[in-house]
Amino acid sequence: MFSELAKGLATTFKHIFRKPVTVSYPEQRLPLAPRYRGRQFLVKDEDGLERCVGCELCAVACPADAIYIEAAENTDEHRVSHGERYAKVYKIHMLRCIFCGFCEEACPEDAIFMGKEFELASYRRDDFIYDKQRLLLPLREAAKQRPELLQPGTGLGMGQHYEPVAQAAGSRP
Repeated sequence: MFSELAKGLATTFKHIFRKPVTVSYPEQRLPLAPRYRGRQFLVKDEDGLERCVGCELCAVACPADAIYIEAAENTDEHRVSHGERYAKVYKIHMLRCIFCGFCEEACPEDAIFMGKEFELASYRRDDFIYDKQRLLLPLREAAKQRPELLQPGTGLGMGQHYEPVAQAAGSRP
């Protein structure tokens, strides 16, 4: 009985003289891991057009069924995105979201990204349904959370949109 008590007290005394790791949270913040996945955001290019083309692949990839999209057709008078369609309605239910990042991986247009924001508290449930206006960020603002958006060679930066590559004659897709 005394040996177990001695082991417990030895563990306690070993930790008494160590420096505490307490952080005063709002004033001091610990650095986030580079691969941290926080609140999602949609990127709007510098030309004012959204990257999202309403393909709904992010909604299909979401295992929690947290993303709802209604697509509409772009017209010459009302152009919203680079593609033929755009997301007329884009909503993410943040109470359902499990922050897995599948939506980011599924997006062929690099329109949705997981940011570094993690303070999502609210007193009302309705505040956790993020609509398109709340999710949209200009490219420069988005790059503050994800600097790789502006790096050349990543295929993500500076208003690039992606055109399908023409198939060579006689080649298989």
